[in-house]
Amino acid sequence: MKRSYYQKIAFLGILLLILFIFQEYTGKEKENFPEIKFVSEENASLYLTEFNPNDLNEKQWQSLGFSSKQVLTILNYKKIVGGEFTSKEQLQKCYAISKEKFSEISPYIMLPNDHKVIKNDRSGVPDKKTITVSGTFNPDHLSEKEWENMGFSPRQAQAILKYKAYLGGSFVSKEKLKACFIINDENYRLLAPHLLLPEKTPENLKNISKSTEQKPRIYLRFFDPNTLNTAGWQSLGFSEKQALTIVNYRDRNLKGRFNTYQDIQKCFVISQEKFEELKPYIKIKDQQNDEKKNPIIQQKTDFASTDLNQITFKQLLEFGLDEKSAGSIIGFRKKLGGFVTKQQILETYNIDTDLVQKLISICKLDSSGITKYTLVDAPEEWLKNHPYFRYSADKIIYYRVSNPEDKKIWKFLKLKPEYETRMKLYLK
Repeated sequence: MKRSYYQKIAFLGILLLILFIFQEYTGKEKENFPEIKFVSEENASLYLTEFNPNDLNEKQWQSLGFSSKQVLTILNYKKIVGGEFTSKEQLQKCYAISKEKFSEISPYIMLPNDHKVIKNDRSGVPDKKTITVSGTFNPDHLSEKEWENMGFSPRQAQAILKYKAYLGGSFVSKEKLKACFIINDENYRLLAPHLLLPEKTPENLKNISKSTEQKPRIYLRFFDPNTLNTAGWQSLGFSEKQALTIVNYRDRNLKGRFNTYQDIQKCFVISQEKFEELKPYIKIKDQQNDEKKNPIIQQKTDFASTDLNQITFKQLLEFGLDEKSAGSIIGFRKKLGGFVTKQQILETYNIDTDLVQKLISICKLDSSGITKYTLVDAPEEWLKNHPYFRYSADKIIYYRVSNPEDKKIWKFLKLKPEYETRMKLYLK
């Protein structure tokens, strides 16, 4: 009896304990857990440098600190605005780029601040409000002034005429005119109904281009290839670039002289057909016999009265320089457009420094004939080919679009003093 009694008491105790625990659990209000925030490590500081947003691909945008979704949004926005960002103002409107992020990357963006600057000076797209067409016309017959009267800027008119010259002197068809990057789709739609041109380009375009291009008439005559300058080679039917290549090939590769017909034939810009055309007229004079017949050639040069900007390859050899040194000096002088200071000659590669030092101490230097420019008006080709400017050419061309002042351009370039000093030798 006592045993069953204690069992019942124990059972009741356990039951009461369970009820008490249940009451305690259900009686309390449910506590809210504190909001959990995941704190990620701050991104490593980005190393920013100047960039054009139109040139960046997806990975490059991500390297600037944007997520893949943000990058996708930016690239889609680029398509919406016409496939190219034209100003910082336009890029800032992309909602995927926060104000803080834009202020961080803005100093490094290679675009003008204002969209209007791009529209008028950089993109080359004429203002749609200014284009007026009075009647039908053949664009081949329009002068630069007539393109301007139609509503294009002087630069745009010049670019259109250059494009026509590139095609061979004629636009040939509406299809070709439409391909001119200066004329956007909207303006082309205004011009198209008035154009006196066929819709499609004829299959014999090459023949048409050749017939419409006005080339100078070539008069073949006997000539010595060792005495011709670039103008002389151009008179034989070569372009300016081809003529320059031939002269450089002769002066550098062949040490100033064609000795055989094969030497001429090996120059890659002279085709086999052109060589066969010229061959009957080529007369290579024998150097040794010529010197015997003309003793004046053997006379020594008066180097004290010789200008370092006019000294020839042969005169350098006469002074004692080897062919490698002489060729390097002549070649470097051509690239520079002439020496401004004697010290520049010592910067030439592959020279006998001691002997050249003696040469410049004897010879005079006249730099008055050297063409000089400002950073604003220097031709693009000149900037890109000049040894002192070519590495900064693209930046100069970009900066002067919205800042046409030399002082401002120098500030943006941030060049080392020694680089700036030697560039200023060729500036006004």
